[in-house]
Amino acid sequence: MLQINHITKHFGDYKALDDVSIHVRKGSIFGLLGPNGAGKTTLIRIVNHIIGPDQGELLFDGRPMTQADVDQIGYLPEERGLYKKMKVGEQAIYLARLKGLDKATAESRLHEWFDRLEIDSWWNRPVEELSKGMQQKVQFVVTVLHQPKLLIFDEPFSGFDPVNADILKREMLHLRNQGATIIFSTHNMPSAEELCDEIALINHSRVVLSGALSDIKSQHPGCDLDRIFIDTVTHTK
Repeated sequence: MLQINHITKHFGDYKALDDVSIHVRKGSIFGLLGPNGAGKTTLIRIVNHIIGPDQGELLFDGRPMTQADVDQIGYLPEERGLYKKMKVGEQAIYLARLKGLDKATAESRLHEWFDRLEIDSWWNRPVEELSKGMQQKVQFVVTVLHQPKLLIFDEPFSGFDPVNADILKREMLHLRNQGATIIFSTHNMPSAEELCDEIALINHSRVVLSGALSDIKSQHPGCDLDRIFIDTVTHTK
C-alpha cells in the first residue's frame, strides 16, 4: 500500500529523519514506534504532504504518491481539536463533507458509527459539553467515515480510560479485518503488541528495528515488546 524509500528531512541543522525506509503492507496494522522526538510525527506529516522530504520518495499503491492520493488517507493527529460551540452532529457532517461525502451519506454513516460507539444521544449537544474521551471518539469516526485506503492514527489512545481504549482497539481490528490498511504511531508498547502485524522502531531519526512482530518476538525469546523496545533504544543511542 505504502512504500517510504530513503526519506531524509532536515530542519535547519537538525536531521529529523535519516534515510528512513518503511514498507506498509496492504490490509495490515503497521506500528510506527519510537520514543518522543524520534521522528515519527515528521514522517507522518511527509506522508500526508503537510511537509516535503529533502530526499527520498513515497509510493502509494505502487506508483509515485501525489497530492490527490492524500484524499485516500484518513489521518487522526495527536494534536486534536473540534469547534467547541458547534453541535456534534452538525460538525461531524461538515467534516465528512470536506472529505467528499454528500450530506445524506455522511449522516447515515455517522449515525451508524455513533450508535456503535454509544455517542448518538449527543448528536444535538455542543462539543464543549463532551468529555475529552467522547470528543476523541467523534474525531475517530470522522477520520474513518469516508472509508479511506490508508488510516493513520497518531497516539489514538491518549486520554482514554481503559474501557474506551479497548473499544477503539476493537474498531481498529475490525477495520483491518474489513481490508483497511492502518499505520498506528505510538510509544505505548502493550497497545502495539496487541494490535500490530508489523512494526518499525525509529530512534534518533533512523529505523533501528523493523519486520513482522511475530518474527521480532521469536528473535527475542522471553521478551515482551516493552523489553525489546528498551533494549533496542538503549543500544542505539
